[in-house]
Amino acid sequence: MKPTLFILAAGMGSRYGGLKQLDGLGPNGETIMDYSVFDALRAGFGRIVFVIRKDFEEDFRKVVLSKYADKVPCDVCFQSIDKVPSGFSIPAERTKPWGTNHALLMAKGLINEPFAVINADDFYGKESFEVLADFLCSVEGKKNEYCMAGYRVGNTLSENGSVNRGICQTDSEGYLTDVVERTNIEEVGGKIVFKDEAGNDVELEPDVPVSMNMWGFTPEYFDYSESAFAEFLRQHGTEPKAEIYIPTVVNDLIKRGVVRCRVLDTPARWFGVTYAQDRPQVVMKLNELIRKGVYPEKLF
Repeated sequence: MKPTLFILAAGMGSRYGGLKQLDGLGPNGETIMDYSVFDALRAGFGRIVFVIRKDFEEDFRKVVLSKYADKVPCDVCFQSIDKVPSGFSIPAERTKPWGTNHALLMAKGLINEPFAVINADDFYGKESFEVLADFLCSVEGKKNEYCMAGYRVGNTLSENGSVNRGICQTDSEGYLTDVVERTNIEEVGGKIVFKDEAGNDVELEPDVPVSMNMWGFTPEYFDYSESAFAEFLRQHGTEPKAEIYIPTVVNDLIKRGVVRCRVLDTPARWFGVTYAQDRPQVVMKLNELIRKGVYPEKLF
């Protein structure tokens, strides 16, 4: 069975100023998601599942899903604040859902095969989908063997200023042992540096792996997610802005020795649209990849 690609597309993108998941950036109005789907299909994925919000389902089906109607099986699930286990209440002042791991949990029962998880608004590159597809095919029928694409930090920097990244620590076999969030990462004088707790510059090698929220799981991860979400609600359910994230759940499972997560090296260059001023650069980079023959001018 071919693996499934699960795309997190429920966020509003408030910093960007609109529904950036639906923004046409390619020469024929392609979204970043279109490039991810194209890369996933040629890497060997056989199905796409999106998690979105119900209030923009109509636009999503019209702008996005209509392109794939005869290309690949697609399904949609919905993230909303009220999707919590029985026995838990929702704070009256809460306005947003419960984070990326809550979004992932919405597909429980819909995905029953090895699957990858990505953000809708990040460009990951074809090489990353290839290494994830190979890994996920190798763990079909197995449990507790996960992976993440380990981007080389030098391939994830922004031209518009410093970035924050989860620096991955691995053991001698290449399995993830910890993810440490580092802030203010940028290139200064030909070197990549971040600010430590004391505000000092600390140099990073360009090939140090970082997490860009591109994961590979087998389906029992949904059960772990459900248990983790219930525990999260017991501890933080009354907090109106608390969220539960995929790296938090994975890190806890690793620390408890429940799962292993292999960090897969990828030479791909990541880029994304975080702020409105990022848009022209993304358009330029996509056109450059088309000129190089990495993508056809019209994807679908």
